[in-house]
Amino acid sequence: MEDTRDHKTTTGELSGDERRHFMRALLSDLRALERMLAEGMFERGVARIGSEQEMFLVDRSFHAAPAALKVLQRLDDPHYTTELGLFNLELNADPQPFAGKGLAQMEAQLNELYTKVQRIGAELEVQPVLTGILPTLGKTDLSIQNMVPNPRYLTLNRVMTGMRGDGYDISIKGLDELVAKHDSLMFEACNASFQVHLQLTEPERFGHAYDIAQLLLAPALAVGTNSPTLFGKRLWAETRIALFEQSCDIRTPSLHARDRAARVSFGKGWVKGSVVEIFKDNVTRFRPLVGAEQEEDANAVLDRGEIPQLKALRLHNGTIYRWNRACYGISENGKPHLRIELRVLPSGPTIVDEVANAALWLGLMSELTATIEDLPARMDFDHAQANFYAAARDGLAARFTWLDSEETLAQPLILEKLLPLAEKGLARAGVDDADAKKYLGIIDERVRSLRTGSRWMLRSLQGMKSRGSQGERLNAIVAATIERQKTGRPVVEWERARLDEIYGSRGGYNKVSQYMQTDLLAVQPDDPVELVADLMSWERVRHVPVEDAKGMLVGLVTSRAVLRHYAGLAKARASGEAPKSGAELDAISVADIMRTDLLTVTPDTLTVDAIAIMRKQRVGCLPVVQDGHIVAMITEEDFMGIAAEMLDQRLGTVDPPHEHPKGRRRP
Repeated sequence: MEDTRDHKTTTGELSGDERRHFMRALLSDLRALERMLAEGMFERGVARIGSEQEMFLVDRSFHAAPAALKVLQRLDDPHYTTELGLFNLELNADPQPFAGKGLAQMEAQLNELYTKVQRIGAELEVQPVLTGILPTLGKTDLSIQNMVPNPRYLTLNRVMTGMRGDGYDISIKGLDELVAKHDSLMFEACNASFQVHLQLTEPERFGHAYDIAQLLLAPALAVGTNSPTLFGKRLWAETRIALFEQSCDIRTPSLHARDRAARVSFGKGWVKGSVVEIFKDNVTRFRPLVGAEQEEDANAVLDRGEIPQLKALRLHNGTIYRWNRACYGISENGKPHLRIELRVLPSGPTIVDEVANAALWLGLMSELTATIEDLPARMDFDHAQANFYAAARDGLAARFTWLDSEETLAQPLILEKLLPLAEKGLARAGVDDADAKKYLGIIDERVRSLRTGSRWMLRSLQGMKSRGSQGERLNAIVAATIERQKTGRPVVEWERARLDEIYGSRGGYNKVSQYMQTDLLAVQPDDPVELVADLMSWERVRHVPVEDAKGMLVGLVTSRAVLRHYAGLAKARASGEAPKSGAELDAISVADIMRTDLLTVTPDTLTVDAIAIMRKQRVGCLPVVQDGHIVAMITEEDFMGIAAEMLDQRLGTVDPPHEHPKGRRRP
């Protein structure tokens, strides 16, 4: 099983002669693949497993740290590579035999490689965290400046964004609702996964194995959910599924009548033929986005008695993100092989949890490919697809339509039927009995207790609901995740996150984004003063920002300004000089009483600086502004009480601030 990073080497955007040249290479690779299958050239009877581990890097305040290139430079090891964001990192485990101690060896190497990242990260004051979506990730982290400056990523971003012709829209509804828009592919960087590879022993039966893998996506995901939040919103049990599909959707929104395939998808139907069917579908439905260097003549390579790399085919395949990906590779012995890459599992909660997830899927693949002969006759494809999205939304509480139209919940299905089948499958594959019991035992306990990573996170947030700000609670989740991952205990044994876990870190108070209130009430300059007064009374707030039609901050109204306004009216009435008509009253607008000489901060402003500004300038509120747009407000109530006292104790005096001692004053 070769290095999984080959698909990241590109020459750039395709057009004109370059596009035609690449398409010819792609078609040549397809013909060569068909020839290799017909001539029985693929390695048979050998099952290998591999994995890719993605992670986030966070700073001392538990927020995304764009330090991947610095960490990689220090690591200096081909096992590590970049992902889309500078706050992402990927490590690749070596292929292992599926039989014997392969699962345990995979776990041992993943731990070794991850420990190395922890050690190097500590030297750079960053630390890795295994989670599907980083809870503290903010929209401001998704700027193009945080994209890895790799030609592949930059080209894909330019081409895909150009094809879409508009920004990327995200709309996900769970306990909360998220509606967001972005102008680049960086929503994709919010996702981190644990990808499992299985080399097939019978490459000529690839279509059958792939169909079984499709069937198993739903239960594999249900047991492993670990991404319930995004931008502080509680969404799906595994929010990555909806987020990744929408973040890479380059279909033009205006072409409603055309049924076009998405580049991230479950698929369209059962595979009726060989692996070639999948690759042909990729060529038929999806335009190549980037080219490769020195595409080979694959058939000429075969004529020489050698094995082609199929670079064009693999590169194109790497830009199509099926939840099960068909993969071609060349083993260390020089023989070509076919494998399936399971892409649905999230990163974390721990490495042992991830390997347990892999063991369940691998055991079921082993058993069901051997015992189910005609899957399409026993299940409608639409049911398999519906099961998958039900698992993403509801986890172990999902309702499935299983084989032979059986209606069932995920939890009893896994406990009563799938775990015993997985045990048989691991035995069939020759996996060490003690290892099989260890990993499937972790799954059994997790499913019985319903303690997935997502459930742990949501219960932790619920337990902290009446304490701290939302930012503090999300920080506590990340802090607790990191500490519990260090113990190596599976998530089923984790105690809930506590708010005081962020107090042990000096960096836990570093950023305004931990405390700011993003649920804003705002008015516009031409609104009547009466509206502001009513808002303040209804919502019991003392400061209301004023924004224009584009969301740009233009002013701030304080309760004092409103009181002065009405006091002035009362005085005018007493002297007989009050406005006599409604038209005269209507002429008085928010613009007449708002302040325009404002002190503002950004989400990344140090908390200690914000406190110092508020104390020195004697203001009780600071608008939080990003690119001129108001994104939040912080008030003295948000952190001036016990939080300020604790900051003084841990950080020392807050006077003078580190920078901008007078804040950022807007004209």
